[in-house]
Amino acid sequence: MTRNSTTNWGWPAIALHWLGAALIIFLLAHGWWMTHMAPRPERIGNYDWHAAAGYDLLILLVARLLWRWMNPVPALPGDVALWERYAAHVSHAGLYVLMFATTLVGWALAGTMRTPLQHDLFGIKVPLFYVNPDRSVHEMWEDGHRVLAYVLLALVVVHTAAALYHHFIKRDTVLKRMVVAIKT
Repeated sequence: MTRNSTTNWGWPAIALHWLGAALIIFLLAHGWWMTHMAPRPERIGNYDWHAAAGYDLLILLVARLLWRWMNPVPALPGDVALWERYAAHVSHAGLYVLMFATTLVGWALAGTMRTPLQHDLFGIKVPLFYVNPDRSVHEMWEDGHRVLAYVLLALVVVHTAAALYHHFIKRDTVLKRMVVAIKT
């Protein structure tokens, strides 16, 4: 099934979800590693690679949001409580806001480096929308990016726990239909 239906996700939505999830987990782990563990001389290469992956994540997020707007969003199972529906809507909105905010702040941060970071993983040059070599401005963007990343990580953990709760405790199709495109 290519397009979403009112009951199931299509394979493009599933692929965009899992590719984005993998990239987000990688970026969160890599960001922590490069700021805490990476040797000093190699650090700029890690920042460059991190920014490149972030640019590609931003493109993926735009594609995912466009797909979501052009397709129906499958309804939650009928036995999902009202508070769970509300929590699902709020957490999904929060995930989108945090994914975009974290990547956009990272993009601004890339323009504050001594050597601006301007290429994605495929070597395509990305225009910078903010350039300022002032060290205090760099630190402000870096702090903002870090805080947003930690909040995003917390919401990803909640999202994952909720999906596992639906699968193992409630035993409904919420997780299953995001893993495989179920034919209707």
